[in-house]
Amino acid sequence: MMLYKKNVLLLGLLLVMAAADAGAQRYKVGLIDLMLLKRQKVGAITLTRQLGADGVEIDLGGLGNRPTFDNKLLVDSLRQEFINKAKEEKVEIFSLAMTGYYAQSFCNRTEYIQSIQDCITSMQLMNVKVAFLPLGVQCDLRKNPEVRDSVVARLKVAGAMAEKAGVVIGIETALTASEEVRLLKEINSPGIKIYFNFSNPLKEGRDLYKELTILGKDRICMIHCTNKDSVWLQNDAQIDMVKVKKVLDKMKWSGWLVIERSRDASKPKDVKGNYGANTAYLKKIFQSGKK
Repeated sequence: MMLYKKNVLLLGLLLVMAAADAGAQRYKVGLIDLMLLKRQKVGAITLTRQLGADGVEIDLGGLGNRPTFDNKLLVDSLRQEFINKAKEEKVEIFSLAMTGYYAQSFCNRTEYIQSIQDCITSMQLMNVKVAFLPLGVQCDLRKNPEVRDSVVARLKVAGAMAEKAGVVIGIETALTASEEVRLLKEINSPGIKIYFNFSNPLKEGRDLYKELTILGKDRICMIHCTNKDSVWLQNDAQIDMVKVKKVLDKMKWSGWLVIERSRDASKPKDVKGNYGANTAYLKKIFQSGKK
């Protein structure tokens, strides 16, 4: 009987531990090599581990007037360095970023397909399932509605390419959540989803929590879980992070919460201070169960 009780207690403990581990893995906290000031540098992986995050998003490099990115990940030896370092540090490379399209025009460039294909090829070589594509300044669909047809047509092409490869391209737009739902319906591809950014609704005074609910879990592939540079997340009166978690829990969403900004405006270059504090805060809210 005593042995039976011990076994029951041990089983209960194991179940509790498993549940806690599952909860911790529901939300993962990620950093961005570009924001760590280590764009396409292996050192971003080591720094990510030092700051306590679960993974890092690697940028594909500059774009400029070239037909594609200045992408080191297509060089076998360099790509292997990233893969080896990620394995060594136990850090996941969870996304590749096409941030060159923040400044360059995805909707007006003569050549865009090669850049998308190079991104997808890099994803396949690195076993990464999500890429980040910002529509940027020139393809802002609110300020420049005349480019919508071009954006939709090109995202249909990119979506078909992504779907064929078994990956997802997450886009960031300036649209409201309802407008993004309509945009995704127009594109009509499982290869294109929303890479949601908290700062977009917040800067326009929209209800962040309602926007998340409108989009729903299946349309959001990842989340930039930060605001503009001003204060750390734990000091940001614009975001109730506990409420964010409750909304995401209710939606049954799971995935990567990616720290983009929310740097202390008085110390914008304090990489370790800013990203270390924000990482610790998100892990406290989303992984430890503490408030």
